[in-house]
Formats: sequence, C-alpha cells, structure tokens
Amino acid sequence: MQENQATILIVDDEPLNIDVLRGALHNYKIKVATHGEMALKIAFLPQPPDLILLDVKMPGMDGHEVCRRLKDDPRTVNVPVIFVTAMKDIDDEVKGLQMGAVDYLIKPVKAEIVLARVQTYLKLYQQSKMLEQILNQCTSELTALRELLAQRPTQ
Repeated sequence: MQENQATILIVDDEPLNIDVLRGALHNYKIKVATHGEMALKIAFLPQPPDLILLDVKMPGMDGHEVCRRLKDDPRTVNVPVIFVTAMKDIDDEVKGLQMGAVDYLIKPVKAEIVLARVQTYLKLYQQSKMLEQILNQCTSELTALRELLAQRPTQ
C-alpha cells in the first residue's frame, strides 16, 4: 500500500487538532469526522479507512464508544485505531488499548511521531490483509482439492 493510496480517518472535534494531524500526514488520503456518529458513517462505507486517528473526548458519542462499535463490527474490526487525546491518565490509556486500539498518543503530538506510528501500523495492517488473502486462497484450493478427491472412484 503506497502512502498516497492509504486512507486515514481523523476524528476530532477541534479544527486545530485536525489541521495538525492532516499536516503530518499530507502524503495520505485524509477523511475527517468531527463527531462519533460521522466517524462511524465514514468507517462503515463500502471502502473503510485503512487507519483511524480517534480523539477520546468529543461531544455526543465519545471515542471509547466509537472504538467499541468499530471493533464490534466485522467491516472494521481489523482497522487499526490510534487514540490521539489530551487525556494523560494511565487508566484511560489502558482502557483504550483494552478496547482494541493499537496505540495511544498524548496531545500535543509531534508530527514525526504521528507519521512514524501511522506508517508502522499501516504496514502491519497491509501485511495482515495479505496474510488473510493467502489464507483464503489456500483454503479455497484445499476445498477444491478435497472435492476433487471425493469425486474420484474408490478402488
């Protein structure tokens, strides 16, 4: 997956935070949601994002609830979620990671760190998708072989 082919969903209710993240990730296709409901609508489109940067504290549905719904849905269960939040409490970080987030970054973030983490998790996500495709192909081939063998007359 080339950088410019990957889609990143930035979810934050603060325009300045969105601008900082967008600036750090200028080589990627960026989608933006300013609240949880919008984030889920974008994430559940036929082509989900490749990675989601998610704020925790937002009006309405908070980031924890968004993450829970993403991880409960088969369309987005494997999409990496990185919390990007001002919440520094260790319990919040643990909660986010236990919910299925792959990382937890504290605001204010450094652009270089965000970019490095995004690149790492996109690479892992791509490898995971490739392995899944290989597994599906092997399973298909084994099923076809088993059906072929079952059709052979016994001697």
